[in-house]
Amino acid sequence: MAQTDDQTSGKKQNTRRAQKAYKNLTFLNSSHARSLRILSEYVEPEHRFEEAGLKHTVVFFGSARTRTEARENTLDNGQFYKAAEEFAFQLAQWSKELQQDDSFLICSGGGPGIMQAANQGAHRAGKESIGLNISLPFEQGANPFVSERFNFEFHYFFMRKLWFLYHAKALVVFPGGFGTMDELFETLTLMQTHKLHKGMPVMLYDRKFWQGLIDFKQMVSYGLISADDLNLFHYFDSPEEGMAYLKPRLLETIAAFTSESS
Repeated sequence: MAQTDDQTSGKKQNTRRAQKAYKNLTFLNSSHARSLRILSEYVEPEHRFEEAGLKHTVVFFGSARTRTEARENTLDNGQFYKAAEEFAFQLAQWSKELQQDDSFLICSGGGPGIMQAANQGAHRAGKESIGLNISLPFEQGANPFVSERFNFEFHYFFMRKLWFLYHAKALVVFPGGFGTMDELFETLTLMQTHKLHKGMPVMLYDRKFWQGLIDFKQMVSYGLISADDLNLFHYFDSPEEGMAYLKPRLLETIAAFTSESS
């Protein structure tokens, strides 16, 4: 029997569906969905890290503008890149020798310069590494040494910073600009105020650079920080010196974390 117009119309009405809110890209990219985007940049990395069983990282900060070789009109002759790559390599090699619960991954901002050097060092050691990239109009783009399953792209700086420090058991800071200073001082502030475990080593590469840039002792003399705050960080001038300082302290920090988590 042929269908009537009313029956055909009713059938169409029954099969017509509106777009689900979580598939509406116009809505998801609007200001009304900002809280959902922020939450996504917390939950999605958390899921990936948990699936991988990740517990510990050593984070490298430093300038995206650092080049692999010497260039004119700069004081950097490529030594910062080479030192970061070698230090990350030695750390990654050592991590491979540790028990699984003590093993860690190198983590960087995922971009060029010092970030690339850190990921490259881990890659040379045959170890995975993390890249927490950020969407920027210039300079930033994922370097080729970040492991595919740990390649992230963030929109919000504060969510990216959270993941830098969430699993961090040590922080290695190479010379850098505003971004590096922001990350360093935020970390020191969190440690000073006991928002982070104080045992986490913070290492500054190239004593000459840092002491020429920031007079921390003058901050003490003005009463702006305490003398004990100078113990929140440590200078080092070579990968070998860095390894000798970091290895026992990193194991101690990991052990303390494991004890608190059990």
